Formats: sequence, C-alpha cells, structure tokens
Amino acid sequence: MEKHKKKIIISALVIFGVIILYLVVIPIVIIHYGQHKIYTSAQDIENYKTAIVFGAGLKENRQPNNMLRDRLDSVADLYYEEKIEKILLSGDNSSIYHNEPQAMYDYLLYEHDIRPEDLVRDYAGLRTYDTCARAKNIWGIDKALLISQGYHLSRAIFTCENMGIESTGYSATKYRYAGSDYYKTREVLAIHRAFLDVYIIHPDYIKGTVELDFVE
Repeated sequence: MEKHKKKIIISALVIFGVIILYLVVIPIVIIHYGQHKIYTSAQDIENYKTAIVFGAGLKENRQPNNMLRDRLDSVADLYYEEKIEKILLSGDNSSIYHNEPQAMYDYLLYEHDIRPEDLVRDYAGLRTYDTCARAKNIWGIDKALLISQGYHLSRAIFTCENMGIESTGYSATKYRYAGSDYYKTREVLAIHRAFLDVYIIHPDYIKGTVELDFVE
C-alpha cells in the first residue's frame, strides 16, 4: 500500500513538473529566442524583398488604431529607405465594418504614397498563425521581415519560422500604449496557443488565390 502511494505521489509530481514546464519555460524560451532576432534600429536591417505587417485593430471610424498606425509608419520608413520591396498587409476582414487590410492599404497608399503594386492585401489574417501559414503556402514567402510591436514579435517569429519562413522582426513600438499591460499579459497565453498550434493542433486556415507572387 505504501509503495502504491509513492507511485501516485511520483506521478503527481511528474505531471506537476510538466505543467510548470509548459506554463513557464516555454514562453521564456520563445520570448528569449525571438528577442535575438528583433531589430530596434532601421540602420541595422539588411535588405528584404518582403515585409509582413500584422493587423492590430481599427478605430470606430475604421482607421488604423495607434498600434497599427505605428506599424504602418514603420514599414513606410523602411520602404523609402529601400530596406524592403514588397509589403504584405495581413489582417481581419470578418465583416463589412471591420476590414483591416483595406484600411492598412489605404493608409500606406494615401498617407505615404507607396506604390500600389508593392502592396498586397491578405484579407484572411485572422490570427498570427493564419498570417504566417498563408504567407508561406499561398504567396510562397520564404524569408520576411515581420513588423509589429515588440511584445508580439517573438511569437510572430516563432510561428512564421515554424511555417517555413526565415523570419526577423522590426519593433514598431513608439511609446507606451493604452492597455499595454493587458496586451503583454495576454501575450503569454497567446504563446501557449501558438505552441499548441505549431506542434499539436495544426489548425486549418482560409485558403485562397495568389494576388502577387513574392517568390524571388
């Protein structure tokens, strides 16, 4: 009987250890790995054919919110510094009242005068996983510079690299945003989901046709 109790205790400790490993170690490893692949200075960035900009939400007037605007301003700067050639704008177009890719496209076209032939809209970038999977499997992107805020980039790099895209990131963070603490806390949970998506779940995503070929 005593031996049986010891087995139960050992099993419980093993299970507890696995849970701690998943909850604590995995986010730390993914964040640490991504941080070493994030540019904070545009001068240090090598030339890329493609940049991927992730959607971040719209205001009530359907214009990019502050976070998304900073991402778009950042990619525009890189474009004119000739660090990138093409820009994939990936976001949520779940309703006629919420069309992130079109808002992103209009902002870069009219506010930054970027050539329309260098902008591609991905209307089904519902999540980071979807954006990376579609970038690889629909547009055939093998290498990209990811544009987002720093808190999100490690997960984006982890996800895109596991989809087969050689990835680095550029932080578009300009200042402390409203709700920053909430987003950073939620990011830990999102990293757990990304790990499951990549290694276990392999969720489906919306397929589609190619609007522009990014393959060199």
